[in-house]
Amino acid sequence: MSALLRYQAALLLRSQRWLAPFLLYAAFVGVGVQAGEPVLGALGYAVAGLVPVAAWAVRICLDQEPPAARTVVAAASGRARAHLAAVLTATGAVLLVGAVAVLALTVIADPRGVRPPVAAASGLLAMGVCVLTGAAVGTLTTRPLVPSRGWSLTTLLLGSLLALVTPGSPAAGAVSALVNAARTTEPPFPWLAAATAPALAAAAVALACRATAWRE
Repeated sequence: MSALLRYQAALLLRSQRWLAPFLLYAAFVGVGVQAGEPVLGALGYAVAGLVPVAAWAVRICLDQEPPAARTVVAAASGRARAHLAAVLTATGAVLLVGAVAVLALTVIADPRGVRPPVAAASGLLAMGVCVLTGAAVGTLTTRPLVPSRGWSLTTLLLGSLLALVTPGSPAAGAVSALVNAARTTEPPFPWLAAATAPALAAAAVALACRATAWRE
């Protein structure tokens, strides 16, 4: 698996397709977070933007190989393992970007009575929830489950939006926890969202990997 991860990471870096989602995310945070804003509110805004970014990154990694190369890799390692490596590569990249954003905002935003370690821990936990939720959305809205590129993009955008506004969604719960805590200065840890997000992501990836092994 480590060789597959290195291969997928090298493909992602060389393709430069990661520039679009990550630069848009940087602009999203830079424009949306104002100077002097409460740290928890800023973190809630920042981690919410990671849902579509993670979904987009997963779609990029799953589609970046030429068909011939994908066939060779699948023959050597198995289609399900190759599919899993692409999803893990995208998720890891977005987790890294999200961690940098959370830590940077923790330093520059107004603490408003919240200790920086507590704010950082809450932000990192919510960040992980949003990235995993976005990864689940991306996994379910691209090949092999949604092979059409047009429908894939449409369902990805719609799924990301629903993940942020639907009651009971892990991402919605994590963002709400931070935003509500910004008003009360008592940052709760989104434990329920943190427990459900990995299960949701694992189920989505397992379904996609099984479909990959069957259909392609």
